[in-house]
Amino acid sequence: MLRRATAAAVALLAGALAPAAHADGGQDGGICEGTALTITVCASDGGSTSGAGGNGAPAAPAGASGGSSGSSTPSCTYTRLDPQPPAENMFWKGHDRSEQGAVYGVHCPDQQGARTVWIADGQAPDAAPVIDPEAVARRAAASMRLEGPTVASPRAAGTYVVGMPMWMWATPSRSTFGPATASATAGGVTVTATTKVTRVRWAMGDGTTVTCHGPGTPYRKSHEVTSSPDCGHLYERPSSEQPGGRFKGTATATWTVTWTAPALNDGGTFTETRQTPFTADVHEVQVVN
Repeated sequence: MLRRATAAAVALLAGALAPAAHADGGQDGGICEGTALTITVCASDGGSTSGAGGNGAPAAPAGASGGSSGSSTPSCTYTRLDPQPPAENMFWKGHDRSEQGAVYGVHCPDQQGARTVWIADGQAPDAAPVIDPEAVARRAAASMRLEGPTVASPRAAGTYVVGMPMWMWATPSRSTFGPATASATAGGVTVTATTKVTRVRWAMGDGTTVTCHGPGTPYRKSHEVTSSPDCGHLYERPSSEQPGGRFKGTATATWTVTWTAPALNDGGTFTETRQTPFTADVHEVQVVN
């Protein structure tokens, strides 16, 4: 799994990529905001500006992404990260500190997410639209058939006993536990996403929850009265007082999606959840003397 950034770089990027104040009319295309830690270049649609801004900041490109030609409304902002990320960080996009250039954060108001680019000193930022690879990865995940667990136990037709161990399990399949893989492409960037279920959270309907890291072990008569080795529960009261005389629960699968965008030397993870309801009919044992 690729790391998107070290903790320090993430914190730095989060602060640096906050939407910056854009330039007033007379400053379009130049440095429109500067602090001790950042230099922000406003990229405006319309006339181009040649050369570099102060402190080595690149000039804004003509026809930057978003907006219409001739508009004076800034679209994307390019923020020089200062201090720069560690040399081994993927934000460098294969470049190193010996080259004359720096890593910039890019924020576009009309696009989700924030990106980084490496820009040589004196060069204008690339005017191509900024692609958020995680958004593309989510599109890939959405194209997969990800479903909630197929609950095998507790069975709707089953009867369970207070104080007796219950074994919970789901029947695994590609659509309910994975793994599954899909790719999506946007702006020439292809992102591949691979996903599988990493845990199932069982809400038992009696106010308790059980988290299982797998589908659970099916019960066999040979197990007799024993507890499940990996996914079980014990009801301490009957379900007779519940609506319909049953505990109503849910099994929620967490799908962990790992994605890679080789062209951007980027990657990361996110999660999706899918839920399946179930019921449990729980009785007390009646002892007759």
